Amino acid sequence: MPTYQYSCTDCGHFFEAVQSFSDDSLTVCPECEGKLRKVFNAVGVVFKGSGFYRTDSREAPKTGASSDSSGSTSTKVSETSSSSTSSSSSSSTPSPAA
Repeated sequence: MPTYQYSCTDCGHFFEAVQSFSDDSLTVCPECEGKLRKVFNAVGVVFKGSGFYRTDSREAPKTGASSDSSGSTSTKVSETSSSSTSSSSSSSTPSPAA
């Protein structure tokens, strides 16, 4: 069963309550009988890695050139990193036309 967090708008009392999904939300503070509000926080579960996306279980698209895609991927990465390195070095040096 999930645990919900509540906060009183009158006295500021903060507490947690274990409730079923079908239970109604609490509305009365147990301390001062003031109005309660549910407190929502960021989700504590993050799914990372392979196996969590719809495309992880699909086959790679077939290309006419080669069935090994790992070699072409590493080539593209190295080309990208070399072009970004050259562009950053060229931007730091003044151009002769300026």
